[in-house]
Amino acid sequence: MDLEKRASQPREPEGCLVVALRVPVRIVVFVLVVPVRMVWDALVVAGRFLRDTVLRPVGRVLAWIGRVLFVWPFVGLWRYVVVPAGRVLGWLGNVIVVVPVVWLGQYVVVPVGRAVRDALVWVYVRVLLPVLVPLGRALVWCAAGIVRGLGLVLSAVGTVLYWVGRVLVVLPALALWRWVFAPVGRVLAVVGREVGDALGHAWRVAGRVSLAVGRALGTLFRWIFVEPVRWFWRTVLTPVGQVVRDVVLRPVAAVARGVGRVAREALASARESVRQARADVRRMLFGEPARVPSVDRREPLGAETRTLGSSTTALTKD
Repeated sequence: MDLEKRASQPREPEGCLVVALRVPVRIVVFVLVVPVRMVWDALVVAGRFLRDTVLRPVGRVLAWIGRVLFVWPFVGLWRYVVVPAGRVLGWLGNVIVVVPVVWLGQYVVVPVGRAVRDALVWVYVRVLLPVLVPLGRALVWCAAGIVRGLGLVLSAVGTVLYWVGRVLVVLPALALWRWVFAPVGRVLAVVGREVGDALGHAWRVAGRVSLAVGRALGTLFRWIFVEPVRWFWRTVLTPVGQVVRDVVLRPVAAVARGVGRVAREALASARESVRQARADVRRMLFGEPARVPSVDRREPLGAETRTLGSSTTALTKD
């Protein structure tokens, strides 16, 4: 797309120097750029893998440790120590410094300043103003004469320096720029433009070459390593695992379940035998335990039910 766009754009007429430089410059730049681009792409892939597998988890762990060790203690220190202390110090500063200074300025400094201002105004109006007016006019006339003289001197010196600088500096520099720097700059601009275009073209082509090489290496790795491993897993290990599961593991599991069931039954029977033996020993040593006669405490049913207004209760019945 870039090449088509560049081809579709109108180009200025090119000279023989441009045509002679373009092909060798592009060949040399392409040969130099292809290894650099392939190394760059490999470094990009390795960097992405390292970022996703190592740097991000390590960064998350370090961020959590930093929050635990630094952020949370400083936040707690700021919230529960510095802010209350600052409020207390601010209140103390307001009470000890600000209020006295405001009172002093309002009731001492301002009246004194007004008095001094009125005194200075009176001195200026009554004493200095009658003497400064004639003296000021004389000083202004002298300063104007001095300024006019300095202006004439500086104008003459500036004219002389202008022509000296023009003859000694400007004209040689203009000739050097017109006949030396401008042609050399045009040549260097053409060379730089061609080198830049060659670098861009070589970088794009090298990217395609690197992509093709990467795909080829990926395909080769898949056919050399991945596909044989997959085939071996699918055709050898999976049937062997199924056979081992059906022939060995399942019977062993069934036998283990049977042994466990038999062991549980044996343990239950042994526990019952021990319990019976303990009961027999207790009977031989202490005899049969006395049986408590059962008392029927149930309520009478039907017509024999106890009522509040009749004498046919269970206690008063004949």
